[in-house]
Amino acid sequence: MAQQDTPRELRELSNSCCIVGAAESDEMGILPHKSQMALHLESITNAVADAGLKVSDVDGIFTAGAHSPALIAEALGVTPRYVDGTSVGGCSFIIMVEHAIAALHHHLCDVAVITHGESGRSQVGVTRVRDTSIAGCYEIPYGFGAPPTWFGLITTRHMHEYGTTLEQWAQVAVSTRQWAALNPKAMYHDPLTIAEVLKARMIAYPFTVLNICLVTDAGGALVLTRADRARDCAKKPVYVRGTGEATEHVSVTQMKGLPLSEATRMSGARAFAMAGVKHSDFDHLMLYDAFTSGPPIMLESMGFAKPGEGVSFFENGKSTPGGSLPINTNGGGLSYTHTGMYGMFPLIEATRQLRGECGARQVPNVKLSLVNGMGGMLSAAGTAVLSNEK
Repeated sequence: MAQQDTPRELRELSNSCCIVGAAESDEMGILPHKSQMALHLESITNAVADAGLKVSDVDGIFTAGAHSPALIAEALGVTPRYVDGTSVGGCSFIIMVEHAIAALHHHLCDVAVITHGESGRSQVGVTRVRDTSIAGCYEIPYGFGAPPTWFGLITTRHMHEYGTTLEQWAQVAVSTRQWAALNPKAMYHDPLTIAEVLKARMIAYPFTVLNICLVTDAGGALVLTRADRARDCAKKPVYVRGTGEATEHVSVTQMKGLPLSEATRMSGARAFAMAGVKHSDFDHLMLYDAFTSGPPIMLESMGFAKPGEGVSFFENGKSTPGGSLPINTNGGGLSYTHTGMYGMFPLIEATRQLRGECGARQVPNVKLSLVNGMGGMLSAAGTAVLSNEK
């Protein structure tokens, strides 16, 4: 990935703000007894407590999904000075890290909360409306519309262009499950083999059910503040060294560079340039894994690997416990949790890894972590470079 010329104003944001609190909702999994708002409020309360702050300290609220930041503020009992409801898919929460540090840097707020709550499995409080988007009008009525069919097109094109195989995609699920086995909060812990992934129930070629993320109910939240204030919080601060965001298309049929992601390339390049880092600097990667083909394609789009070679990161134990570059150490959307919008959870895991709080799955001597996620079908992307050192 070529380094970009970084404006002085963007460089000033690097390390100016820190993540000081991170937490999930009290429960995760299948929760028909909890509303989406309850998941939000639990997550915020837990993350604020993790930071050693009070809910009344919160004056910036950032969220995406069904509930507006104003509605969450009302339920929380605070009057924010700054709100952001940017919603471009599951990476929205990663993008909001960039938005939050910009607001904090300019003193538009002092304590920012990025919050997520979603009843993705139980659908408590979820309402349905007619989809009048381009895809809703011209793709979904003709059977091309569920995420496995959309991402299946991207994936089969990748197989055609670069010769990637079903066995290689399956290895991503196997690798990720090894991390999930070490995470008490993960939904699945049992060992998984390539043969089991290949023999599982077919959903949409080339994906069996084990190539596709979970569908769960859960929430999560982050608390951020300026670096000068972070010293007074309860936990060791995690510095935001670089961020990036981009959008390219919405409908897969309008994707310019199928099967690689221009949005991922752009967001990654900006985050790298802002942080002043290169690929080999990273100790730990968190990559959005709604499908097993997602992480390899992200690695290729960001320049960690040549096109077609991203799968090599999941072969021969490179990404697994004890490997040279740990990836998706919480168990990922494939085995830990996935509510529909997953981007909050890799941020939480990266924060905990950098604070040394991950127990059996802790990456030794981790100093620099990359979080990258997609929105929609590689339509949007958010990237964050996080470090426990300034």
